[in-house]
Amino acid sequence: MAKIEEILKQIEELSVMDLADLVKALEEKFGVSAAPVAVAASAPSASGSAAPSGEEAGAPAEEQTTFNVVLTNAGANKISVIKAVREVNQTLGLKEAKDLVESAPKEILNAVNKSTAEEAKTKLEAVGATVELK
Repeated sequence: MAKIEEILKQIEELSVMDLADLVKALEEKFGVSAAPVAVAASAPSASGSAAPSGEEAGAPAEEQTTFNVVLTNAGANKISVIKAVREVNQTLGLKEAKDLVESAPKEILNAVNKSTAEEAKTKLEAVGATVELK
């Protein structure tokens, strides 16, 4: 367990770009994908009926549990948005946050829970940014 905690501590100290490189390397090394798996809704066929599936037609859709926070527009007050981005994603340095804000639309947080995503969205919108949860 101590070994895992040490690895997690090292990962926490990585920049977003380093984390992206790490994920890519892990995907290549182990032949897996870190992308969330989406279940496609069945589309009507040419005859107008829905394609057969293992689910009942009236079954409720599963609620999304992980979200990506995407900065779509920084707005007029970029300095405040940069500060808010660094507050939301504490792994970013000043230059990384500035580059991210200037190159919007960009993902700020990846695969976070609903409350974290909504909190980040609220903070960013409070300083004039436009944010989407995906």
